Amino acid sequence: MSRINNDAVNSSQKTLTHWLPDDAQFWQSQGEAIAKRNLWISIPCLLLSFCVWMLFSAVAVNLNQVGFNFTTDQLFLLTALPAVTGAIGRIPYSFIIPVVGGRRWTVFSTLILIVPCLWLAYAIEHPQTSFEQFVLIALLCGIAGANFASSMSNISFFYPKAQQGKALGLNGGLGNLGVSVMQLLVPLVVSIGIFGGVTSGVLQPSGKVLYLANAALIWVPFLVLLSLCAWFGMNDLKSAQASIRQQLPVLKEPHLWGLSLLYLATFGSFIGFSAGFSMLSKTQFPEHDILTYMFLGPLLGALARPLGGTLSDHLGGIRVTLVNFIAMAILTAAVFMTLPSATNPGSFYFFFSIFMGLFVTSGLGSGSTFQMIAVIFRQISSDKARVAGLSSDAALRKATTDSAAALGFISAIGAIGGFFIPRAFGLSLSITGSPLTAMKIFLGFYISCVFITWFVYGRRLDRLATKKSSVTS
Repeated sequence: MSRINNDAVNSSQKTLTHWLPDDAQFWQSQGEAIAKRNLWISIPCLLLSFCVWMLFSAVAVNLNQVGFNFTTDQLFLLTALPAVTGAIGRIPYSFIIPVVGGRRWTVFSTLILIVPCLWLAYAIEHPQTSFEQFVLIALLCGIAGANFASSMSNISFFYPKAQQGKALGLNGGLGNLGVSVMQLLVPLVVSIGIFGGVTSGVLQPSGKVLYLANAALIWVPFLVLLSLCAWFGMNDLKSAQASIRQQLPVLKEPHLWGLSLLYLATFGSFIGFSAGFSMLSKTQFPEHDILTYMFLGPLLGALARPLGGTLSDHLGGIRVTLVNFIAMAILTAAVFMTLPSATNPGSFYFFFSIFMGLFVTSGLGSGSTFQMIAVIFRQISSDKARVAGLSSDAALRKATTDSAAALGFISAIGAIGGFFIPRAFGLSLSITGSPLTAMKIFLGFYISCVFITWFVYGRRLDRLATKKSSVTS
């Protein structure tokens, strides 16, 4: 034990060669402090990533007010595209931490986000910028969404099983708050000339001046600062190293794909509604200034995510997920009655309230499905490792590595909802003049998830999910 303690004491070393968080003496004496330091640097880095990822949800709705002339469908496309690269990027990001190291990758993946921010600010300042250039910028902003997979994977290696629920819940939940922080801060900074000589304002009919480029530039100094904090304050773990080939077998597990579908319905809804809700509100109720309170939905969803994990710890992830999908289906059906039509003016306040409920349930479901994923994959990996004759330590390490890879890969599938939802809104509006068709598709999807949750997991794996789990998000 003395050797472990001596190595861990020297935490100024950026690569820790011995890391045994499930050893109580090691954890209490030194491991907890190191893990907390890495977690509390990881959280703001992930929060900034979500800010950049969803930047177009606040920028697109204002582009035509600063000199551009894009169609509604084009603007919806710009809000949807970041989810494409975010989802695709999460696949390699799921496996990158054991290959590169958490500290090095956090620094790189945070610092690189400066590029789309600067490019977007430049494009906004030049009204002759083509739509195709904005498409490229939106795709680059999407890279920020991939950081969730690597960040969650990295933090999972630092904490013992008994505390991973809280750690991953904080990392994921507070990281998700980046969407709300961005949507709250952007309306404030675009109304102030804080970058004098760099950005120019555009006078609006209301008499206000809009400095839209500020929406992108405001994140640059924070990205630089957090990259430096990660470089000097975080650690790489030697014990977490594994090749991509060692992690790939997790893709052969059938439950990976079933759980991916459930996570698509929960987190995909959260990120999709976050991306498309402001544009949808503007098209249905143009008399209301949605920018004033568009941050509220992502805020509620992000705060609900840790609660979903906590409830799952006590009640079982399957039970919580099942009830949650029923609630999502009911709320989606209720939206039908709030939308304006030829015979009905609609009700903005009921529309807004019901969507706030959808944000809450999508956040709760994100936490409960992540709990299911962690519990099920840890059990599957541990069982396979023991059957293969591995020692208990080796079995635990393999279960941890497989679970981290599964969590990252499933998060990639879930992220694609950020593309499908705003894209579905845009297509539905362009073809039928109403978002009803898109909402009907979502309703059918949620109902199918109710049956999948019960018939695939509720009857077969309830024993695993109702055990007092140590892992939630």
